Amino acid sequence: MKKLILLFAVVLGFAFNASAQDDQKPEFKFNEEKHDFGKIPQGTPVTTVFEFTNVGVQPLILTEVKPTCGCTIADYTKTPVLKGAKGTIKITYNAAVASAFNKTIVVTSNAKTPTKYLNIVGEVVAKPAVSSK
Repeated sequence: MKKLILLFAVVLGFAFNASAQDDQKPEFKFNEEKHDFGKIPQGTPVTTVFEFTNVGVQPLILTEVKPTCGCTIADYTKTPVLKGAKGTIKITYNAAVASAFNKTIVVTSNAKTPTKYLNIVGEVVAKPAVSSK
């Protein structure tokens, strides 16, 4: 019986320790995780900036910010973001093809939630044809 109680105490101690370490991990709090560009003219690149705050304790480090298509470019804060500090992820979409779009950007980090997904949506509208009179 004593061995069972000791085993239970050890398991509980590990669980508590893991939970305490998890509470120390960095974590994102984004102002928005989805941005709607609305209607944009074809051939005009558009940019938005996703701003986030590290609401965790340890520094937040972005290891990769990867758009899921070649029509989107990402630039992001490359230095560790300290507790309470802000960082940014700048996304530029090349509006080359006239159609609706919904693009995902995969953000990988050392956060409690290590993978985050940001989205940009909108509709690229064709430029009116120029008539020659």
